[in-house]
Amino acid sequence: MSEFYINIPLNAEIISNIKSAGMEQHINNTFGTNIIRICMNIKEQKKLMKKFCDLTFDENNACVLPEESNKILINLILQMQSLDVMKVAIMKLYNPLAGRDVFGRGTGCR
Repeated sequence: MSEFYINIPLNAEIISNIKSAGMEQHINNTFGTNIIRICMNIKEQKKLMKKFCDLTFDENNACVLPEESNKILINLILQMQSLDVMKVAIMKLYNPLAGRDVFGRGTGCR
């Protein structure tokens, strides 16, 4: 099973928050940019592809999400103090019921 990754670019404020949480070992320097790499499986990757139509993956199966989504992921990482946040993050990033009526699909409850 191939794995996919989300690269989250970090600024100085986020780096200090990550260091204060004791997670500085997860900060990688790639091409002069500090990032955190989050692993996800193919099901999670497909859900993100549905949510973000213009999402592209590089040769390392890595992508960069929009800034608002990165903030959600960083907050989850800092709250959980772990990089294993994709199960929770998918529920926040990919909301399959967004824009749907309370009653769901059918016409039975009109």
